[in-house]
Amino acid sequence: MPAVIANLSTQLEVLALDHNYISGSIPPGIENLVGLEALALSSNYLTGIIPQSIGKLSRLQKLYLDINNLTGPIPSSLGNLTQLNSLIVAFNNLQGPIPTTVRNLQQLTLLDLSHNKLSSSIPKETFVLSSLSQYLSLSYNSLVGSLPSEVGGLTNLRSLEVSGNRLSGEIPDTLGNCQVMEYLLMDDNNFHGNIPQTMGNMRGLQVLNLTQNNLSGLIPDALGSIYGLQELHLSHNNFSGHIPKILQNLTNLLELDLSFNHLEGEVPKEGVFKNVSALSILGNAGLCGGMLQLHLPACPAPIRTPRKKRLQRYVRIVIPITGATLFFILSLLAALLFYRKFKLRKKDASLTQATEDQYPKVSYGELFKATDGFSQTHLIGKGRYGSVYKGTLSYNQSTIVAIKVFNLQQSGSSKSFIAECEALRRVRHRSLIKIISCCSSIDYQGNDFKALIFEFMPNNSLESWLHPKADDSQQCKTLSLPERLNILVDVADALDYLHHSCQPAIVHCDMKPSNILLDQEKNAHVGDFGLARLLPEVVSTSLVDSRSSIGIRGSIGYVAPEYGEASQLSTSGDVYSFGITVLEMFTGRSPVDEIFKDGLNLHEYAAGAFPERIMEIVDPIILLHAEDNVAAIDSRRGGNTSRRIVETCLVSVIKLALLCSKQSPRARMSMRDAAKEMHTIRDAYLGVRESQNKAYSAVKECLFLC
Repeated sequence: MPAVIANLSTQLEVLALDHNYISGSIPPGIENLVGLEALALSSNYLTGIIPQSIGKLSRLQKLYLDINNLTGPIPSSLGNLTQLNSLIVAFNNLQGPIPTTVRNLQQLTLLDLSHNKLSSSIPKETFVLSSLSQYLSLSYNSLVGSLPSEVGGLTNLRSLEVSGNRLSGEIPDTLGNCQVMEYLLMDDNNFHGNIPQTMGNMRGLQVLNLTQNNLSGLIPDALGSIYGLQELHLSHNNFSGHIPKILQNLTNLLELDLSFNHLEGEVPKEGVFKNVSALSILGNAGLCGGMLQLHLPACPAPIRTPRKKRLQRYVRIVIPITGATLFFILSLLAALLFYRKFKLRKKDASLTQATEDQYPKVSYGELFKATDGFSQTHLIGKGRYGSVYKGTLSYNQSTIVAIKVFNLQQSGSSKSFIAECEALRRVRHRSLIKIISCCSSIDYQGNDFKALIFEFMPNNSLESWLHPKADDSQQCKTLSLPERLNILVDVADALDYLHHSCQPAIVHCDMKPSNILLDQEKNAHVGDFGLARLLPEVVSTSLVDSRSSIGIRGSIGYVAPEYGEASQLSTSGDVYSFGITVLEMFTGRSPVDEIFKDGLNLHEYAAGAFPERIMEIVDPIILLHAEDNVAAIDSRRGGNTSRRIVETCLVSVIKLALLCSKQSPRARMSMRDAAKEMHTIRDAYLGVRESQNKAYSAVKECLFLC
């Protein structure tokens, strides 16, 4: 980073250099930019320390230094930035304690210090910041000691993440005060004792992860009163006793992991317990019964008492409470009607909160108007869970948007909506589809309505370019080799970000050309997170993770083969889908092409031609796009330079695709390595092309002068 930056205008308010390849250190004199309100240096290769002088930028409101290689301590002078509302220094190598001066940051709504090497205990001063409302992440450091009871003061906080540290002691019962908290991640620590009953007061909680601790005792029934809970992870602890049957009443619960504890007794059969792909109870030898697919031993029959005694017990117990039961049922029906309306409002609010805070709220009526009543003329695509319409929102007539309307009559569409909201609220990358807003409301017929509003992609999907339909207006358009390389670099960068820069890691689960959208300049944007899953920890090639058991996820031809065998979810599944997509882009053949039968698939088809016969299977359109200027050089030299350059590039790309789409997930590349290799291939090819273009210009000038 050049030192001259410190000489920029003192009137400068925003300095955004994020997502580049900038190296070096933060230059001395940065404090001269006294007018700065936002400083974004994320996703670069910065080294060195965060200078103490940065604390002199008294007007700073947003400071983003994440995803670099910064070292040293977090400077105490940050406490001078009293206007700061967002501070992110995650994914660095920062060391030392969290400075107590953070108590001065009373405007802070977001604090992320995760993925560093911070040590010592968490200072109580961190939890006096009542302004914290978005998230506080201290995950994956080396923090020790207990979680201070002052954490209960964060009554406005929506997400608290302290995973992957060495925290100990009991879980403070003051957490029950955090009633709007949606995400509580405390996994991979050394907490002990019981789960406090007060956690049942955290009515807004959606995800609770206490995996990999030393917690013991009974699983409290109080968790059954958190009606909005979607994920509950309690594996690898020392819980004992029975599984609370009340958990089967949590209708929103999508994942339940109780594996590797000391639980015993009968496994319930209703609610989440009916979906064995959403349930993990491995490593509990005392469990019995449950759904047949769990293959547990039958529970022992109860000891029978003599008939006379049973009758007497029946008379004493059942008859006196019959009247009370009838009264209770009537009261319960009334309460359920009230609760259903309450739950719908609360769930919709939690799902849309992240986008409504930043973008204008969009109503059903506005979407109805923007699409002329969701007419067929505005329909631009259909998927398994809904339809996509093109429209223009009333508050900004110059912005065309894509509106994805979920078909709630289709099984799984509500879960798809939740999964997509959950994934998109956590990500921010240039090669991911940009969400503008969402709508969870009621239509004019009184039915539930859910939609997501995205940035419109004028060049449609990659699928429409690779396999245009007869009535497609773009059927005469094709993609050149440089364009295909650039698209793959974008896609690889997006998947690398999801797998390695998000915490928890995100697995897309449905990577294919129809989910890769192209903007006006044909830059690629990965979309459709309807099947995406969040991993509690990155699982790139490991298939041993009790928290991620799934069935088949994805689309035929692109889904990783291990998913068909009910193997564990991992990022390597996305790597396989990426490899198949690359092969499709460069051979022009879909993995479900009719030629692929009798054991032959797209991977084997390409492997059989690699490397000598690659030019025989490559999409001929790529060769038709050979540049005239390169061809001219070939003719002047009497050689075949153009073909050699193209063939070298194609061999490299197919090799990468074959490494990504290997049968065994352990043999595949990681997405980070694949992205680096894709950059190398693209840059090498474009570098040769640039030098030849200069040579061609010289040839033309010579011919003209001669």
